Amino acid sequence: MSTLQRLVILGSTGSIGTSTLDVVARHPERFEVYGLSAFQRVEELAAQCRQFRPRVAVVPTEERATALRALLGGVRTEVRVGAHALCELVSEPEVDSVMAAIVGAAGLPSCMAAARSGKRLLLANKEALVVGGALFMKAVEDGGATLLPIDSEHSAIFQCLPEDRRVWGQRIDHIVLTASGGPFRRRDPATLADVTPEQAVAHPNWVMGRKISVDSATMMNKALEVIEARWLFGLEPEQVRVVIHPQSIIHSMVVCRDNSVLAQLGTPDMRVPIAYGLAFPERIECGASRLDFLQLQALTFEEPDLRRFPGLALAWETLRGPVGATAVMNAANEEAVAAFLDRRIGFTDIHAVNAGTVERLVPALGAIGTIDDLIALDERARAAARILIGARAA
Repeated sequence: MSTLQRLVILGSTGSIGTSTLDVVARHPERFEVYGLSAFQRVEELAAQCRQFRPRVAVVPTEERATALRALLGGVRTEVRVGAHALCELVSEPEVDSVMAAIVGAAGLPSCMAAARSGKRLLLANKEALVVGGALFMKAVEDGGATLLPIDSEHSAIFQCLPEDRRVWGQRIDHIVLTASGGPFRRRDPATLADVTPEQAVAHPNWVMGRKISVDSATMMNKALEVIEARWLFGLEPEQVRVVIHPQSIIHSMVVCRDNSVLAQLGTPDMRVPIAYGLAFPERIECGASRLDFLQLQALTFEEPDLRRFPGLALAWETLRGPVGATAVMNAANEEAVAAFLDRRIGFTDIHAVNAGTVERLVPALGAIGTIDDLIALDERARAAARILIGARAA
């Protein structure tokens, strides 16, 4: 019987996906790539299939499937199509682990399917918890899945806590998520309206995709991480705090009830939390550089400036709101960031659209009891956000 961990990587051509494959390639004795998926980078996906020989590859349309099959030639990888194919893939009994790295709310259905199927779920898609919340966590519990956070901040918290989740509540007073502050940490807030997409995606510490880079520049990524942490670690909103740490060496901290502080440190390299999730509870070599304390500059900390990062406050506002409020905020942000990257709205319009959509929809939210309810709410929020975007683009 094979002892290989059979892995599906959803979003394999993105930064998390390629980093995951880099770690996997270092340990062929431990991992088998069972399935890959990509949204539009068909040539990159084909190259990955030629190298790792997965049994299945999934793309969103028949047109891209035809292109992928042509590129694969004699590679025996079955090409499947559509979101339903993703859910089927992660549910297959042969699959042990799923790296969930699809960006945005689009990743929720496949994350839910993996959770319900009891997989080892490596969660890099923070929106699954931002949108799914309690429903997602119930699917994890009911399915018997092992949920392992991959965001560097949440992985850091997870690494600081005992493996027995039942004692977490007895240990934690609060947690502190660190944030780099992005490229505009020192920029005059009065000039942020002039920020271009090129400036917004130029992160000083991390190599990330365009959407998450813009979220880092607005600190909406930290707003989403606050919400994610609330569900991952079973905390109240006020138990999740944020501090700016420009060096990105301390990845986050747990403040215990006796006021001891536990922190996880390392170089800013996503292969570290990826390798930890893949091998948990073991640790394996991942290719990241070793932290040299003798070469470190001073480690500094700052309070986030809400004039510069007004979207951060929306995290706690929506967490205290009705079920579905965080899903509204997330949907609006995805639409606003896409519009900014397309140069249809300005940088500061992103927050205006997010706050305006929350203000319009959240007070009138009805009952949310199923994932279908959340998906329908996501669509309503996107429609409302697009109206606000159109008004600002006019």
